[in-house]
Amino acid sequence: MKQEGTSATPASKSKLLLGLNIATLAFGLDRICKWWLLDFVDMPSRLHISLMPFFDLVMVWNKGISFGLFSNSGLGHKWLLSAVSIVIVSVLIFWLQRTHDRLSALAFGLIIGGAVGNIYDRIAYGAVADFFDFHIGGYHWPAFNIADSAITIGVVLILLEAFLTREEPQQ
Repeated sequence: MKQEGTSATPASKSKLLLGLNIATLAFGLDRICKWWLLDFVDMPSRLHISLMPFFDLVMVWNKGISFGLFSNSGLGHKWLLSAVSIVIVSVLIFWLQRTHDRLSALAFGLIIGGAVGNIYDRIAYGAVADFFDFHIGGYHWPAFNIADSAITIGVVLILLEAFLTREEPQQ
């Protein structure tokens, strides 16, 4: 029985819990990976480790947003980017609370966890630590991290879900 004045159903609460658990997992994996690469492997002093002909570990401190955009901004830039990211995460949590399907909950959880991982870096280090460098010949994809991967996968899932649930036009 639904109580008056509440809008959350048990099903929507389970989707919220799923999304928050996925966010926690994405954040945790990102932190573990960054701890291992920053402190154990000591990437800041090594800067580059070749692992495969198409994959290297590199040390890149991204002070900007995706692909290093806006990385040459001033000192208060990290706080502005962090504040904007926190607002975005808050909006995503609001949407997560209202989702009705598991795919959306998974997607929002991945984006939230990845964003929180990068917010942590920005506040703790003043920049986001990126390590993974995929390349073919002389062409390199910009270095990225687990948080970036979680965000990207989450966005792809949201787009996929939007296409899968598209209604057919009525005639």
